[in-house]
This record gives sequence, structure tokens and C-alpha cells, in this order.
Amino acid sequence: MRGSSPRRTGRDDDRARLRARWPAGGRRSEPLSLWSQPPEALIETLRARGLRRAWAVTSAAGTVQASDAAVSEQAAEIAACPDYRRHEACFFEIGRESDHLLAAFLHDTRRGQGQGGLRFWSYDTLGEMVRDGLRLALGMGQKSALAGLWWGGGKGLIARRPGRDHRDPELRARVYRDYGRFVSSLRGCYVTAEDVGTTPEDMVWVHRTTRFVTCVPEAVGGSGNPSRLTARGVVVAMEAALAHAGRGELAGKTVAMQGLGNVSGFMVEELLARGVARITGSDLDEGRIAALERRFPGAPLTLRPAPAGDASILAEPCDVLAPNAVGAVLNPDTIGRIRAPIVCGSANNQLARPDRDGAALLARGIVYVPDFLCNRMGIVNCANEQYGVLPDDPAIAAHLDRETPYGVYQRTLEVLRRSAESGRSTHEEAARLADELLAEPHPLWPHRGRRIVDYLVRSGWSRAEAETVKVGDA
Repeated sequence: MRGSSPRRTGRDDDRARLRARWPAGGRRSEPLSLWSQPPEALIETLRARGLRRAWAVTSAAGTVQASDAAVSEQAAEIAACPDYRRHEACFFEIGRESDHLLAAFLHDTRRGQGQGGLRFWSYDTLGEMVRDGLRLALGMGQKSALAGLWWGGGKGLIARRPGRDHRDPELRARVYRDYGRFVSSLRGCYVTAEDVGTTPEDMVWVHRTTRFVTCVPEAVGGSGNPSRLTARGVVVAMEAALAHAGRGELAGKTVAMQGLGNVSGFMVEELLARGVARITGSDLDEGRIAALERRFPGAPLTLRPAPAGDASILAEPCDVLAPNAVGAVLNPDTIGRIRAPIVCGSANNQLARPDRDGAALLARGIVYVPDFLCNRMGIVNCANEQYGVLPDDPAIAAHLDRETPYGVYQRTLEVLRRSAESGRSTHEEAARLADELLAEPHPLWPHRGRRIVDYLVRSGWSRAEAETVKVGDA
């Protein structure tokens, strides 16, 4: 959801470029770059050169290099992108079965191979897609580091193709088998998982064509749905923020929630168990509202539908505001209207521009818990499932207690203390702490991911035919 007033976004930047290159007279003033075209344009460009793959890799000297002259402009765009933080690599492939553009992004693999969920999403432009991958891979690396996990930052993306029925089970099977083959070709520098637009059933197809996957269903030995744990982690962070602010416990407090999806439903359950006085919430989907009211009859809930663009819930008077829907909701249009002393929610990338908006929250005296600090439990739940799965796993429970130094509670207190002492925003302090932790190499496999990336470049990965792995071979 976005505020009622327009704000500048990366998508707006791409559209501005399109308008500049296609003036009113209809004649293009300069060649349209791939960056400003739909993702399908990269498919067409690669195919015209007899290729199915491409990469952009940051060299040891810090320059972004491209696999082919056809994508050299994209390497320059990546280097100039505000979301670029010396990301190690971006990989692209055309799905052999599905003809979809597949992508994987690596931020920093010193702590371990890149891990992050697989997002199946619609993008207006290639630039929008790449920015999303860069930003999300960075966030996953920061999240894993703050959680004390020995993983680096990674993210997988699949661009939806216009005119296709992406609910069709056969198409989805082809798309996700393709993605598994793509991940296998990357030799483990990126390990994929479930994310927005991807279901547990989809992950089964990914698992059929690669071993480098987590978040597979419990029926095949995975860790299952992490939504309950994610909700619990955010609520624990709320408790830490209240303690830091000297505001006591959650009992008797009021909470406002933007978004009432799967994680929010479990968050409502956790908050009611802690005795909150009232939960106010909004969502686009009236069905979700009705389902929660049936699930918690008689509970102190005030839930209302909110049309697209309605961010009024962010101005709700409350003790804790929880953005649980989409990213970039905290921006100049909304921050001035917030009437909560604490902001702590499950949505990713809540700040439209972290430097500007983190400082604005600080200037207003609002305690903001960065999303990559509090919504870690999804990655915690699945990150180490290769070591086996336990019910009530003590390794996972440690993240939710109040004593473990790397747990949600203590780590949140640490970041809030650092911010209070330095005068920097909580987002900046969380990012600084994450950078410190990201610099610690994996104790057993240091730089493993980067070595694999270097091998892929040397071995001509981009020039090879995309592997064909039959279902059941993996």
C-alpha cells in the first residue's frame, strides 16, 4: 500500500526514463536501454545472440563486469544503482521449459553461501527487477548476520510473463523445475527458499531439480511454514522496544497493524495471548478480515478494509505500529502522520529511502525496529534444516528467549542502545552492526561462495547451454 500523495520510487524513475525517450510526438529521442524495458527484453537480447545466460559480477578491484557486451550497459546501471552495495554477483537465465526470466542475486558470501527466498513477481522493467533483487539480497545478508547464522545474503526472482495464467499448475511446475535447474547450475553459491508468490507446493518442484533448497514441505523432510515463528519474532522485538523505551510489557497496550495476512494472523494470536488491550488492523482483502473475526470471536479486534493506496492505518493512535504488508510504506508522506511511539512490523524494506526515512523517524522520537532485525525467524526456521529437523528445536527457541545474545530480544536492545548512544538512526546502527558481522568469514568454509562465483565466470557458465535435468534425476 502507498500513501495518498504520490512519492518517488524506482518504478517512477524507470517510467520517467521511458517518457524522456518516447516524447509526445512518438519518436524516440535515443535508443531505449534494456534497464527501462520489460524483463522480456533481456530474453530477446540474449536469444538474438544465441545465449540463454548472463551475469554481472563485482571484480576484486570493485568494478562490475558483464558476461557479454549485450549486458554491459546493465552492469553500469547496477554499479550506479543506490541499492548496489558491492554485491558479488547477479545471474540470469532463460527457463528452458517455461521461457521465463530467472535470476539470482548474491550480496556478500564471506559468512557463507547466499541464501534467500524465491520471489515470483510481475515487474514493469528490468531495472525494477534488478533493484528488487539487490535490495532483498542485501536485506537477507543483514538479517542472517544479525541472527548469528553462517549464511550470506541471496535472493531469487522469477519475472512473471504478461498474458500467462500463472495459476496454471502445469505452467508453475515448468517454471519451478526450470528454477531448480538454474540453481543447480550455480553449484551452491546460492541456496533458494520460499518467498512471495511461491508456495510450498512450488518448492517441491524446485527440490526435484536441485539439492540447493530449503523451506521444503515437512512431508519431504523440510521445516514447513515459518509464519508462526516469524510472527513470534516480531512480537518479541516489540517487547524489547517497549522495554528500551521504559513502557513496560505488551499487556494493556494497543497495536495497529497494516496488513492481515498469514504472518499477521499468528501475530494477532501472540498479542492476544500477551493481553493487549486492542488490535486495530486493515487489509485489502475483506475475506482475511472475516476469517480473523471468525478465528478470534469476542477478541478486542477492530479490523477494517482498506482500498489500494489507503495508508490511514499508519496514522492510528496506538502504542505499537506494525507495518505487515508491503515495503516502502514509511516515507515523507506517512512518517509525519504516525501517532505511535514504536514502529515494529514484519514487512520487508519498510523504509522507502533508509537514510532519509530512518533519520526522519529518529527526529520525531519514534523508536523504529528495522525489519531485517525483527523478522528474521523465517530464515532461522529453514536456514539449517540440512542438519535435521526437531519439534520445539532448542536452536530455534534460543532466538526467541530474552537471554541469548544473538536472539531477537537482546539484539534489538543492542541496536536501540547503540542508536541512543550514537545519535544515528536505528536502521543505520543495525546496518553497521550487520556489516561488522558480515566481515566475519565462515569458520569452516570461508569465501566458499565467492570461489564458486569465480569458477562460474572462468568456466564459461554464461556460454554453456542451460542444463537439462529430468524430473527425478536430482
